[in-house]
Amino acid sequence: MRQTFAKEMLNVGQIDDRLVVLVGDISHFALQAFAKACPGRFYNVGICEPTIISIASGLSHAGFYPVVHTIAPFLIERGFEQIKLDFCYQELGGNLISVGSAFDYSGLGVSHYCYNDVALIKSLPGTQIVCPAMPNEFTTIFGMTYHNSNLTYFRLPEVKHGFNISDDKIELGKAIKLRDGEDITIIAFGPQLKTVVQCETMLRNLGIDFELIYIHTIKPFDVKTISDSAQKTGKVLAIEEHSMYGGGCDEVMRVVGNLMGVNAKYISIPNYFVHGYGKIEDHYEYLGFTSQNVLNYCKQLLGLK
Repeated sequence: MRQTFAKEMLNVGQIDDRLVVLVGDISHFALQAFAKACPGRFYNVGICEPTIISIASGLSHAGFYPVVHTIAPFLIERGFEQIKLDFCYQELGGNLISVGSAFDYSGLGVSHYCYNDVALIKSLPGTQIVCPAMPNEFTTIFGMTYHNSNLTYFRLPEVKHGFNISDDKIELGKAIKLRDGEDITIIAFGPQLKTVVQCETMLRNLGIDFELIYIHTIKPFDVKTISDSAQKTGKVLAIEEHSMYGGGCDEVMRVVGNLMGVNAKYISIPNYFVHGYGKIEDHYEYLGFTSQNVLNYCKQLLGLK
C-alpha cells in the first residue's frame, strides 16, 4: 500500500503541478521518483508533525493540494490541534495519508499503535475518512478527492484484504455489497474483510446464508446500504481494527439503533491500552480478529450452538 501511495503521488504530480507532498521522515526513499519529477514540491520536514500540518495548511491556503504523510499516531494524535485549527477551522482542503494504524508497527509498542485516529478526525467538521485495503481503492478514491475542499484522511494498512473489487464499484461514501444473504449481515471494514472471507466455508457448512458488505469510507457513511441490509436480515455483525468508540462499528450501531427488531454485535478494539510487542497476528488472536471469532459471533446472533 505504501508503494501504491508513492506511485500515485508520481502519477498525479506529473499531471497536476499543484500537488505537494510533505513527509515526517518516512517513505522518503519511496518518494524519490516524485521528488525528481516534481522539483520544489516534495519536503521531508522531519519529526515535526504539528509543523508539517501548519505548513500544509498554508500551502492549501495558497491554492496547492497538500499531501501530508507519516505514521498514524504522529500524524493524527500529535498533530490533532493543528489539524483542527489550521485546516478544519479555516475550512481548507488537503490530504492526510498515514501508515501504521492499529498494530501495523506491532514490534514497536504502544507509542506506535493508533486505534482512535478515525474517531479523532471524524469529530472535526469538513473531513472525510477513507480506509482502503487494496491498491485500487486508494488510487480510485484519491483521484476523486485530493483536490476537493475537504480534508481527507486515508488510513493505509500494512495488511491488504486480497479481495478483487473492480474500480467501477469503488466510490467515496458507498459501501460495497459483495454477497447477498438472508440470515445475517456481516460488515467488514478495511483489511478485516480478509478475516471474514477466511471463514466463508465454515459459515456455509453451517448453512448460514450471510450477506457481506465491505466498507472503505467511514465519513461520509453509507447509511442506506447498511440500513436496508439490516432490516432484511435482522442480524448484524461488524468487524473493524479501531477502538470500540468512534470508528466504523460505532456508525453501524448508530444506524442499527434506529431500527426495530434488529440485533447487532461488533468486533473492535476494547477500551484499554494493548500492551506488548510481537507480531500483528498475535494482536489479532488476542483481540478476536479471527475467522473463528467471526463464526462464534454469527452463531450467537443466530442462536446456534
